[in-house]
Amino acid sequence: MLDNNAPNAVEMINITKKFGDFVANDSINFTVKKGEIHALMGENGAGKSTLMNVLYGLYAPTSGTIKINGETINIANPNIAIQKGLGMVHQHFMLVETFTVVENVILGEEIMKNALTLDYKKAREEVVGLSKKYGLNVEPDAKISDISVGMQQRVEIIKALYRGADILILDEPTAVLTPQEIDELIDIIKKLSDEGKTIIIITHKLREIKAMADRCTIIRRGKKIDTVNVADVNENELAEKMVGREVKFGIEKKDKEFGDVVLDIENLVVKDIRKIDKVKGLDLKVREGEIFGIAGVDGNGQSELLEAITGLRHVESGSIKIDGKEIKNNTPKQIQESGIYNIPEDRQRRGLVLDFSIAENLILENYDDNEFSNGIKLNHKAIHEHAEKLAEKFDIRPRKVEQAARELSGGNQQKVIIAREITNDPKLLIAAQPTRGLDVGAIEYIHKSLVNQRDQGRAVLLISFELDEVMNLSDRIGVIYDGKIVKILNAKETDERELGYLMAGGNANEKAE
Repeated sequence: MLDNNAPNAVEMINITKKFGDFVANDSINFTVKKGEIHALMGENGAGKSTLMNVLYGLYAPTSGTIKINGETINIANPNIAIQKGLGMVHQHFMLVETFTVVENVILGEEIMKNALTLDYKKAREEVVGLSKKYGLNVEPDAKISDISVGMQQRVEIIKALYRGADILILDEPTAVLTPQEIDELIDIIKKLSDEGKTIIIITHKLREIKAMADRCTIIRRGKKIDTVNVADVNENELAEKMVGREVKFGIEKKDKEFGDVVLDIENLVVKDIRKIDKVKGLDLKVREGEIFGIAGVDGNGQSELLEAITGLRHVESGSIKIDGKEIKNNTPKQIQESGIYNIPEDRQRRGLVLDFSIAENLILENYDDNEFSNGIKLNHKAIHEHAEKLAEKFDIRPRKVEQAARELSGGNQQKVIIAREITNDPKLLIAAQPTRGLDVGAIEYIHKSLVNQRDQGRAVLLISFELDEVMNLSDRIGVIYDGKIVKILNAKETDERELGYLMAGGNANEKAE
């Protein structure tokens, strides 16, 4: 709850952070009031996460001053930040998957009965108490590997609260959540604020800023542009401040006739890692010149379907054909050679080699082409020039293409993948969560790129948890539930209510009330 009489929770004064010659933060002033929910918004690569990493002690500022609750602090490392009441939940969680929730929360801050014995019962009681107080509802004894991404995020929040955080920094907190989990997280954030916690949210999602933030600071290319009261601006005004130009939220698509069937899936059965059927006799056809969107709640077989099509998971039975040719259980390389290219849902595990450079990642699938290799040696000059062209075209920041992919922001990592896959001239382009972690300007560009693929006659299979994205981009929409496509709809003839009804298991032969 906002407290205008208390000292500011955070003051960052003239903060500059340089990496060599690159200025990530340029004399930024950033103030957060005690008890408020403050959004820090900007394009991918604008410097949002860098600024918060400075606040949390992960980076030392090149120059500038930081005050916490009115006291000037030299935050040399995260331990000092934690001592001063700061907690940070990173976009990519830092949990030990084989440990339980309680074990992860107390790791490094264990409650001991004596010098040798952990007081697990007391630790568990504290974790359960925090979970109930803030409506986090986590299962304390569950292993991290067995709980959803949304629940893992809640564990990270409990970790910060357990260490005494009064100021919580959440880095892109909704990037990997389903719509339902996003709504639940917004309720949790508001409850934390009501309990007196100060919340800083790094984000570029305009609807969520409007739904929960009190104020919003906008950063563009390392510089502060403005701080606004969220109630006084609309989404279009926020978007324009963020990217420096008007952003069109609608997608212009010309009506066109579909061509021949490119992807033909019949009666597909695929098991998950537990050897349980996850895709259960699924049928699907995607044609030339269409975007076929799949809508569904996470966990209904989408991941297993994608892995089966791209050769990453064994198919038990059924058929997957590309241009009439069977590709079931072929190798990923053979499947790529048949014309299927993929924007994977997990960019770090499946889309990139993080320690490779941007330039190297952009040729992962065609490094052996004559343009880039003579069969013995790579042509580094050609690879570098190719990367510079794509970095410019797809606005990958920074433009230093020899930089390691792991050093990029999540959004810019995604741009590297999309640049590579689109330029491989696919017959079928699979786009799984293609705009996850991207700002509105980049989303606009990616959407146009997907529509352009469709207009060139290519088949596009889109899987997204963003219903707006599925409805705006798709020509036809297949609703997936319990491992099957339960209904296929014309995107122009349906709405969110009908899709939501079907996604929740509603009768496909009845209309939503």
